[in-house]
Amino acid sequence: MVLVLQRCISACVYISGRLHTSIKKGLVLFLGVEKTDKKDDVDKILKKVLSLRVFNDKNNKINLSIRDVKGSILLISQFTLCADLKSGKRPGFTKAAKSEEAEIIYNYFIDQLKKRSIKYETGVFGAAMDVNLINDGPFTLILNSDIN
Repeated sequence: MVLVLQRCISACVYISGRLHTSIKKGLVLFLGVEKTDKKDDVDKILKKVLSLRVFNDKNNKINLSIRDVKGSILLISQFTLCADLKSGKRPGFTKAAKSEEAEIIYNYFIDQLKKRSIKYETGVFGAAMDVNLINDGPFTLILNSDIN
């Protein structure tokens, strides 16, 4: 599982030219699900995301979590994060989970956000989306369930 986390001032998703959803201050999470990923990987990576101190406190120190700032999460499925770029000029996606399997993991991620009472919005799994965000910092982290 590969997850790109971007701290944002605001973010929104457009589908077919229409606003689908938006958030204010928070995190945009781009989620790539690999063939070997299980629900345990979601639990592990979500625990990490929710505990990361990535927001500034009153002394401008990066000391606060998403819960501390009462921020929102925008979750976007993005299989291209699973790309293999080792050879050739075209990305290979053999490590990416099949769509049906990835959607199960994606929906489990959403269920876990609900259970943890986190404010969140989502894109639409498998849809072509235009994602706009104002990256705060910029501040971007890459997490992998295998090593984090």
